[in-house]
Amino acid sequence: KPVHKVTLDAFWIDQTEVTNAMYAKCVTDGQCNPPSSSKSSAHDSYYGNSVYDNYPVIYVAWSDANKYCSWADRRLPTEAEWEKAARGTEGGLFPWGEAIPDPKRAMFGQYHVHEIPILAPVDSLEDGRSPYGLHHMAGNVAEWVQDWFGFDYYAYMTEKNPPGPTSGRYRSVRGGSWKSKVIML
Repeated sequence: KPVHKVTLDAFWIDQTEVTNAMYAKCVTDGQCNPPSSSKSSAHDSYYGNSVYDNYPVIYVAWSDANKYCSWADRRLPTEAEWEKAARGTEGGLFPWGEAIPDPKRAMFGQYHVHEIPILAPVDSLEDGRSPYGLHHMAGNVAEWVQDWFGFDYYAYMTEKNPPGPTSGRYRSVRGGSWKSKVIML
């Protein structure tokens, strides 16, 4: 906040979150560290279990997300790029529009099985796709972006391709997660 206009050059962004299987290839190649835990909130065996190959990798630090992107010949999106990919040019409240989140659109804290928040495959929940066809831009896992976090950044940012603050204590994340009770767009 506050709502503001920016202009972005064309960019590419993946349609899904990085899967356990995709990330494991980077670990095998020695370019990424394994996640800090191989468990999820619902499963003692999550990362490294082929049943969850098409599920999002979790417990990855920003530095490893950045290494993964370099290894895959990609880069983390800026916060502005992520937001456009999530909300489109119309700037809907959510990726799918104005309708409040429900289990057909987003995986986050209040939607779970047997009181245990759960994750979903990266290409699931068709009704929750963004205007550009991206999955899980709200919920499932929070997503790292390139930017440092800055409370006052919007007061002095450039309107064309804003790169985010030049330094900071924390990196920005977007989208919320399966543990969140709030979706962060």
